[in-house]
Amino acid sequence: QVQLVESGGGLVQAGGSLRLSCAASGRTFSTYTMGWFRQAPGKEREFVAEISWGGGNTYYADSVKGRFIISRDNAKNTVYLQMNSLKPEDTAVYYCAAKVAIAANYAYWGQGTQVTVSS
Repeated sequence: QVQLVESGGGLVQAGGSLRLSCAASGRTFSTYTMGWFRQAPGKEREFVAEISWGGGNTYYADSVKGRFIISRDNAKNTVYLQMNSLKPEDTAVYYCAAKVAIAANYAYWGQGTQVTVSS
């Protein structure tokens, strides 16, 4: 069982930056693939970024590639999402998620943190 708690959301102007954090409980954090997802009002939840258990592999949605950076610190049981050059269309609730490496679907989810980008 993994519990995830996101933080770092807020209101920022377009072009600004935010860093989201996701703190995980449990001693097996380093064995999980971690991801960030987001859901805008009236839209389905969408994939943002993913990082492998060791941090060696990262994947991004085309919409954030080159602007967002996912990273993790296994010693701190924390995954981060550095968001740069933010756009109003990045406004959403951002969720952290975890899955075992071989699983197809994410099994554990945080409660979400709101990111609002003003134009």
